[in-house]
Amino acid sequence: MIPLLEALSPGEKDSLTPAEIPEKPSPMLAVLVDEPFSDPDWIFERKLDGERALCYHKEGEVGLRSRNGKNLALSYPELVDALGGIKLDSGTKSGSDGVATDRSSLSWMADGEIVAFRDDVTSFSRLQERMQVSDPEEARNSPVSVYYYLFDLLLLDGRDLASLPLRTRKSLLRDTFEFSDPIRLTPHRNEEGEAFHREACSKGWEGIIAKKADSPYVHTRSRNWLKFKCVARQELVIGGFTDPGGTRTGLGALLVGYHEDGQLRYAGKVGTGFDEDTLKRLSRLLKKAQRKTPPFSREQENDLPTDGVHWVTPKYVGDFGFSEWTSSGKLRHPRFLGLRRDKDPEEVERERPEPHE
Repeated sequence: MIPLLEALSPGEKDSLTPAEIPEKPSPMLAVLVDEPFSDPDWIFERKLDGERALCYHKEGEVGLRSRNGKNLALSYPELVDALGGIKLDSGTKSGSDGVATDRSSLSWMADGEIVAFRDDVTSFSRLQERMQVSDPEEARNSPVSVYYYLFDLLLLDGRDLASLPLRTRKSLLRDTFEFSDPIRLTPHRNEEGEAFHREACSKGWEGIIAKKADSPYVHTRSRNWLKFKCVARQELVIGGFTDPGGTRTGLGALLVGYHEDGQLRYAGKVGTGFDEDTLKRLSRLLKKAQRKTPPFSREQENDLPTDGVHWVTPKYVGDFGFSEWTSSGKLRHPRFLGLRRDKDPEEVERERPEPHE
């Protein structure tokens, strides 16, 4: 066991179990809540508006995966290069038995978010320009610079760290890696969640994440991680599109929905938030996925538009901003923010804020 792990308390060391890098790692997900709070038992991080990614090192190989297991190496080759060359500190230059530790052979897995910036604010729409690239050379020449913010350490030296308290895992993350761009450590605040939320909203951030400081890492959604948004956001499945009108090209509006009780429920039309390139790209994608019948619930047939409509197989997920939900379950003033490749359509449900207990 490397010195950093040897330095843990006896109880923490006893909780460590042997582990291998999983083929399809699953990240811990946060629950949306209605009001921010302050609590000394919680830490608070900026909610980054990017693409969630898990990275790992195993037997000399570096991997970068989305939250649904897709390989991201082709889109972000410079991040893979940086992770492969990152300097590690195992605690000392020698192991506990006096034998030098080969840091390059350490296995590890960490959690984080890939982002691009517009001015000082992370921008998912700007990141879209890189997410659509699948050629490493094209990605390296892209004018869109990306950064990878790490915020959790899940495995180290063949040991599963998930049972350790969050603060301990964060300390190990900070002490294991020597951070330099484009790999960054995600900073956090202690206790003062309400003030941090006000600051986040005043700066135009997406929101903040609250994490219980003594919580373990679980590979599912958990109330030990909570998110407070500054603006309303929702992931939705694209089930159709309309013809463009006037001088517009590509398409007019997207027809979107979410899963509920085993059916895809229609949530309305989205006709804003597109530039010319996005309209053309979406049109190409969706025309290849056309089908004859609507994928939405039959109970809503009377709610669906009929003029100039094209139905598509519901395999694409988009990210949308909006002002509020109507009483009939439709989006008010929605706008398109970008396509999401890191979430399966079947997982898309309407997010309903819960009270913090």
